[in-house]
Amino acid sequence: MSIMVLGTSSHAGKSTVVAALCRILANKGISVVPFKSQNMSLNSYVTRDGCEIGIAQAMQACAARVEPRPEMNPVLLKPKGDATSQVVLMGHPFKDVSAQEYYKETSLLLEKAVGAARVLEKEYGNLVVEGAGGAAEMNLYPRDIANILLARALQFPIILVADIERGGVFAQVYGTIKLLPDDIAPLVKGIIINKFRGDPALFAEGINILEEISGVPVLGVLPYTTIELPSEDSLSLGDKKAGVFPVRIAIIRLPHISNFSDFEALERRARVEYTPPGDSLENFDCIILPGTKNTVDDLSHLWKSGSAVMIQHARTRGVPIIGICGGYQMLGKEVIDSGVESCEGTHRGLGILDVVTRFDRYEKRTEQVSLAARPAGPILSHMGQVSGYEIHMGVTERGADAEAFEGDGAVSQDGMVFGTYLHGLFSNPSAVDALLSFLYTRKGLSYSPCGETSDPYDDLADLFLRHVRTDLLLRYFE
Repeated sequence: MSIMVLGTSSHAGKSTVVAALCRILANKGISVVPFKSQNMSLNSYVTRDGCEIGIAQAMQACAARVEPRPEMNPVLLKPKGDATSQVVLMGHPFKDVSAQEYYKETSLLLEKAVGAARVLEKEYGNLVVEGAGGAAEMNLYPRDIANILLARALQFPIILVADIERGGVFAQVYGTIKLLPDDIAPLVKGIIINKFRGDPALFAEGINILEEISGVPVLGVLPYTTIELPSEDSLSLGDKKAGVFPVRIAIIRLPHISNFSDFEALERRARVEYTPPGDSLENFDCIILPGTKNTVDDLSHLWKSGSAVMIQHARTRGVPIIGICGGYQMLGKEVIDSGVESCEGTHRGLGILDVVTRFDRYEKRTEQVSLAARPAGPILSHMGQVSGYEIHMGVTERGADAEAFEGDGAVSQDGMVFGTYLHGLFSNPSAVDALLSFLYTRKGLSYSPCGETSDPYDDLADLFLRHVRTDLLLRYFE
């Protein structure tokens, strides 16, 4: 059998609960896969067969010890701005639509989602299904393919997750259950309270009250945790706090920033600050331009905010500058758009790398890659072989600058500036060590290379087993 995990709100912890259940079941030898019919996120992942899905479902597949595949997230929405999103359907770009146009596709997308779920169910037997946002968005019920319409089609038991950290947990739980459609509310079989700070035993009376008013058992109270898992979407940016380290790295917080999970390994060993355009870039040891869903618009924003000039000045001071994907495109001389990516025309880049990017076809390159860093300069020379994935539109042509990686990117003559299409670069310990070793040594500080760490999914499963009545959940998979 299978279950569905819905939330009382966005950011309640659904993804974390799904990941924990996937690892617990996998550890017990039970075949299971994650599933989310519709995801809205700019943090995405490329599967082995070149399909794009939300990074949360890739994370959950890892927790379940299975290979990520497009059926796990059949519909991915990638916001582009101006109330428009790119729809990625079964791993491939479908079309760019406004919200109003998107809802006209409800029947088709629901059919695709249910079909994908049934394929996974047939092959693996068990699904842990994640909803999206809050379950009781009444105005969306007729077109809610992530929660209500999907629950109605699948008829799986529902576990409701509530975020106690934000306050109002009684209203969250009671209100959600009471507002669910009459045929969906009876499917709610359990409640999990998430992000409790302090001793969960202090909420014992709260559990009694919730069970009395809702008629649904509370399965557990999960404490607030700092277990490090990839961030799912832009809401996670607000939760980030820079660590106390002597080396400072600025990640430019572009308006359409994507795949900022690329830098979470750096956050554990350097003071990483997500810096809004226009904020000072003085006193940073390194500047990184991340990926973006809209290179042209974000490049324009860099010029208007003054950040483009600040980055150019940082280059003259010898500050290392790195561009990932869209950030790489911005570091070049020009971005030429035929109207595919954003505004038609030729747009001035930062001119720090001798490359030109052209957007002339509505095609996206999505591919897992393993590349050797070129021996160019003090950073790349120590990276060696790295792996990751490409997700981008546009083609970049190099001029005089050399390759940064085998068949990819560009690097300045002194090696202090480089760009690459490789998402996940800093998930490679060798890349983290190469950059941070240089930055620490440059400041006269010692640096300890990355060591082995515990499996975060096992840590998450252990936490879950200690605080949730997992025996009641496992009966749905017998």
